[in-house]
Amino acid sequence: MEFKHLVEAAEKWCSGNPFDLIFAEEDDERRLDFYAEPGVSFYVLCPGGTDSFHVWSESEDCLPFLQLAQDYISSCGKKTLLEVLEKVFTSFRPLLGLPDIDDDSFEHYHADMEGEPGPDHQQMGVSQQ
Repeated sequence: MEFKHLVEAAEKWCSGNPFDLIFAEEDDERRLDFYAEPGVSFYVLCPGGTDSFHVWSESEDCLPFLQLAQDYISSCGKKTLLEVLEKVFTSFRPLLGLPDIDDDSFEHYHADMEGEPGPDHQQMGVSQQ
């Protein structure tokens, strides 16, 4: 994909979340830099040819949160820029003060599973009399 189309896609993505595209460079490397308050920053190296995307941050506080996105990128199949950016956004939700989507669904599931089985739910291997 042409770099200008990647920049346009990144700008459109930024319109729906707290991040701003603060730098786009194609000369040395195809790099897009993003920033959001409170000091959350990362950049994406865009593929040229057969390479894949790469995400990184120069902030030590942000690096651990990028592991999920890095794992996603290295998994099977080609990824689009928007897929990579969405995974980064999901990874950074705790740093941005936003609720973690996955935790909410787990808590809902976990709440349904708490407690003892009801009288009409017989446990395996235990006969009720």
